[in-house]
Amino acid sequence: MSLRSLQPLRAVRALRKLFANPDETHYVFEIIDALQGPALDRMLARLRKSEQGRQLLTERPDLLPILTDRACLRALPEGSLGRAYLTFVEAEGISAEGLVDASDRARRDGETAERTWLRNWLRDTHDLWHTVLGYQGDLIGEAAILAFTHYQTGNWGVGMIASFAWYKLGRVTHPDLGARAIVVDGRRRAKRALWFVDIPWHGWLHRPLAEVRRELRVEALPEYQPVRSHEVDVAFAA
Repeated sequence: MSLRSLQPLRAVRALRKLFANPDETHYVFEIIDALQGPALDRMLARLRKSEQGRQLLTERPDLLPILTDRACLRALPEGSLGRAYLTFVEAEGISAEGLVDASDRARRDGETAERTWLRNWLRDTHDLWHTVLGYQGDLIGEAAILAFTHYQTGNWGVGMIASFAWYKLGRVTHPDLGARAIVVDGRRRAKRALWFVDIPWHGWLHRPLAEVRRELRVEALPEYQPVRSHEVDVAFAA
C-alpha cells in the first residue's frame, strides 16, 4: 500500500458533507475508500491464515441475493439471526440494495477479485453486525458500530468517522444520554468479541440470535436513547 493511494483531502471534504447530511451514506464509503490504508490487505492476509477464512476467499459467497429476499428471511425461525436482521432493516426503513448504491458511487476501478469481494462482504454484513450488536441505525448506534468496526478492520477512514462522531455527539447531545460512552464502549466490545470478518454469515442466518451472540462473545446489549439525525445539528462549521 503506497501512501500515494491515500486521499486525505477527499476524505475531509466527504467528512464535512457527511456531518452536514448524516443520512447520505455514500459519503461514508467515500471516506472509507479515501483512507483505506493497508486494511484490506491485512484482512485478506488474516483470512488466509484460517481454514474458515480460506474457504470464504475460495467460495466468495454473495450475501446480497440472500439479504434482499425478504420472503425467505421471513420464513426463517422466530428468534433467528435472519428474522432479527429483517426486523432491523424494516424498522429502519433501509435495504441491502441501498448500501450497494452508496458504495458503488465511491468505488475505485482495477481491484483484484479478492479485494472487491472483501469490500462487498464488509458492506453487506454491516447491518448483520448491527443486528448482532444491538445498535439501532441512529447517530449514536452508527457511531458505536463504526468504533467497533474500526477495531475489527483497521480501516483508517472508519476510525476517522467514529472519532469525529464521538466529538460531535458529546457537544450536541445532553450529557445524561452518555453518547460518548456508548461510542467508546463499541470499541471495547470489539476487543472482546471474535473477529466478525471471517464469520460465514450466509450459513448462520437460521441460527438463534442468542446463540450467535454467545458464540461471538458479544456482551450485554447497550442500553441507550437513540438520537436521530433530524433531532440534532452535527454539521461542522465552515
